[in-house]
Amino acid sequence: GGFHQEKDFTDTEASFVDPIRADYRGHTVWECPPNGQGVTALLLLRMMERFDLETLSDRDRIHVLAEAAKLAYHLRDTYLADPSFSPVPVEWLLADEQVDGFVAMISRDKATEYAPSDFPDHPHTVYLAAVDEDGMAVSLINSIFDDFGSGISTPEYGVLFHSRGKAFRLEADHPNAIEGGKRPLHTIIPGMLSQDDRLVGPFGVMGGQYQAVGHAMLLSNMFNLGMNPQQALDAPRSFAHAGVLQLEDSHGAEMAGILSGLGHEVDFPSSPIGGGQAIIRDAANGVLVAGSDPRKDGHASGY
Repeated sequence: GGFHQEKDFTDTEASFVDPIRADYRGHTVWECPPNGQGVTALLLLRMMERFDLETLSDRDRIHVLAEAAKLAYHLRDTYLADPSFSPVPVEWLLADEQVDGFVAMISRDKATEYAPSDFPDHPHTVYLAAVDEDGMAVSLINSIFDDFGSGISTPEYGVLFHSRGKAFRLEADHPNAIEGGKRPLHTIIPGMLSQDDRLVGPFGVMGGQYQAVGHAMLLSNMFNLGMNPQQALDAPRSFAHAGVLQLEDSHGAEMAGILSGLGHEVDFPSSPIGGGQAIIRDAANGVLVAGSDPRKDGHASGY
């Protein structure tokens, strides 16, 4: 709980913000700016672009993504916050010189240890994507953090208040330190793609912490490995988080052993990793191609 007054709520306004972007494999990837973690997804893509992913073995692709993710999430937890309270160095993080330096920190044959993120887990996100006959696209994501958010609802409408204040830090000198009127770092990030100033389509990934990695994995599956949206969503997943490299069962025990040999602590989680949806316009014929993750409720539907 907290010592809230009516003024705290009446003074709060939603903001229309300009998205941030980065180019990847001939496409422009659009993400929401801080206080969200969209820049983390863009940083991951910029790092992955430095590797010839098409020619890498499955082992090397999983390892490179794991190492890039650990570094990107470490930078997220160091810098990301409400930019109206603390400047967030988005341009610096995505600059060529910095990205080259980050990539140079990635070992191709050894796992690197970082302090585990203390960002709380909350895998209860809902995502949907839509494109109408006029080409209007919507990429929408929603989460109230915990199952029932703060447990407080409005008496008249029953709308639950979220509990994202859990994501604040308690260190007074940290950019994401708790403070009145401030927005915490959060993970929910709807994505959008364009090419040559034309819409390609909306996409998004659910799964709390996994979302930034999920964006990078989905797009690399499509644009590096040539998968369609459904194949890209169906593909086996991995996620380096909290000192553990999680592998979905479909990777198999042999792959787990190989990655353990690089120094990764490997675990097979009891639940699938994340979920996602995407609608992509085929550049050759303009046809919309959709995919919906079998790991979650949802389906692709046309008109």
